[in-house]
Amino acid sequence: MSVLIHVGNAVVDLVLTVAHAPARGGDVLAEEAIERVGGGFNVMAAAARQGMAVAYAGLHGTGPRGDLVRAALAAEGITLLQPALPDRDTGVVVAIVEADGERSFITAPGAEARLTAADLARVAVQPEDFVYLTGYSLAHPANAEALLHWLPGLGSRPLVLFDPGPLVGSLPRAALAAVLDRADWVSANAAEAAALTGSDDPARAAVELLARTNGAGVVVRCGAAGCQLALRGAGAVPVPAFSATVVDLNGAGDAHAGAFIAQLARGEDPLPAARWANVAAGLAVTRRGPATAPTFAEVAAHLGRA
Repeated sequence: MSVLIHVGNAVVDLVLTVAHAPARGGDVLAEEAIERVGGGFNVMAAAARQGMAVAYAGLHGTGPRGDLVRAALAAEGITLLQPALPDRDTGVVVAIVEADGERSFITAPGAEARLTAADLARVAVQPEDFVYLTGYSLAHPANAEALLHWLPGLGSRPLVLFDPGPLVGSLPRAALAAVLDRADWVSANAAEAAALTGSDDPARAAVELLARTNGAGVVVRCGAAGCQLALRGAGAVPVPAFSATVVDLNGAGDAHAGAFIAQLARGEDPLPAARWANVAAGLAVTRRGPATAPTFAEVAAHLGRA
């Protein structure tokens, strides 16, 4: 059985729901404050809820936030591959969710930002597995160094999936180029794809981004417009979205990525996998919180009614 091995960062999200973000130097009253596990956990939970075996190869801390992360992983049946880091707690992300569903983040890194080569040496990867990388890891110098030394040892298999994330514009260029060169799949939202390629046209950005990899394909997520799927040897194909009433966009891209990976692991072709992922993301945005991905049965039930 294929395993999704996530080498990113599971953190704790403090989600603040507000009418609008405060002006600089200002203040607003939050309608709600929720503390939940998020970050890399969102993708892992999304894939696990689709029935895929998942393992977390990132670090987690000693302290109350680390405890929350471990409990959340256990609840989803996700395997821990690393011991707790003894001298630091897991990091926290403040997520500000506005009335229209838009969200902004402030991240305070913790144990997850201290990954080393010795930590990755504990991770046994099989040829049939899937490895998930995120731009957040490349933003942490220790993690980036460890991952860039580890990746070449994977050989041509397993499949490596990369999500550049919202920090893509500030990532080290050499590290980003090395990961793109090894990535079999890239999943990015339209803004991230534009930052990587300079193109505001998601279809063109998908094709241009694919040209920068040696992989099979690129998915550019376009929110209410669905996604663009670019495959090696072909142009970009638009994949329509599942229409949904947006409550919270936080974690929608992660739900999409996790569902897409799980469908590939089932042996599904990329186009139907992208359609499935669009439905998973559409269901996720109807719920509040970062890790709101639906189960396999929920997506199947929706498609059965469509």
